[in-house]
Amino acid sequence: MYCGDYTQGTIFPAPNFNPIMDAQVLGGALQGISCEKDVLIDILTQRCNSQRLMIAEAYRDMYGRDLITDLKENLSHHFKEVMVGLMYPPASYDAHELWHALKGVDTEENCLIDILASRSNMEIFQMKEAYLMQYNNDLQQDIDSETSGHFRDTLMNLAQGTRMEGYADPSSAAQDAMILWEACQRKTGEHKDMLQMILCNKSYQQLWMVFQEFQNISGQDLVDAINECYDGYFQELLVAIVLCVRDKPSYFAYRLYNAIHEFGFHNKTVIRILIARSEIDLMNIRQRYKQRYGKSLFHDIKHFASGHYESALLAICAGDAEDY
Repeated sequence: MYCGDYTQGTIFPAPNFNPIMDAQVLGGALQGISCEKDVLIDILTQRCNSQRLMIAEAYRDMYGRDLITDLKENLSHHFKEVMVGLMYPPASYDAHELWHALKGVDTEENCLIDILASRSNMEIFQMKEAYLMQYNNDLQQDIDSETSGHFRDTLMNLAQGTRMEGYADPSSAAQDAMILWEACQRKTGEHKDMLQMILCNKSYQQLWMVFQEFQNISGQDLVDAINECYDGYFQELLVAIVLCVRDKPSYFAYRLYNAIHEFGFHNKTVIRILIARSEIDLMNIRQRYKQRYGKSLFHDIKHFASGHYESALLAICAGDAEDY
């Protein structure tokens, strides 16, 4: 059920890093007659996030201007989204994505699901702090006002960031599994509350045992049971939580495949996952993607994207020799 292998990203700290030199090269690329986009890709996708932040600081000292602002002014469309997204610290990037998901023309429920179902307590705490600092709004209040029903209640629970960590009680696993089974059978408001309380608050270690007990009790996988019993974004969120507990790289491989193939290359989803997971587990996501779908993530991005946008995504994704 759980894949506890070593997680690895695709972007690492650059050796012999010199932020002043990088800032100087970026300044030349951005201020020439025509923007040298290949230079931007070569630098920003080949430095880790903390190094990019140092480059931004050196850039401000050197030119008296904000690098993100200059990127926004000189670039356009999805390529701009990638380059600008790389410049945010992880918590600020999550906050940025959540803000736009909640405050855009239409609420982007899948963005809320991807982020809140997969982040640790610490990541959620840092994202809420960043959200407050960047937008002077409380994330939980915005979730409360922009979503509804049991979907909202589950998001609100996740946004508290109070999941137990590292604790497991084998003696209560069967009892929790029975509550989940009853919740899938009866589907009352009270049972929905109990279902999401278990999935949002129990530790991953506890939930691995609960999922196995659920299989023993019902003869059914929990994801299949949820899909049969519930629908809408509430169902999608519950499934996302279960899949993330089991194996986050597999979840994000599934989300990328859907974004590329089911939704006609949903750019926002592809960009968000590649950037957010680039230093965490994108290498593992690539492996799961190829194992499950037969084609490499690199191949599918290359097939659907184009131009400097394609080059930037492929640089973040990276690839093995057979992927090219």
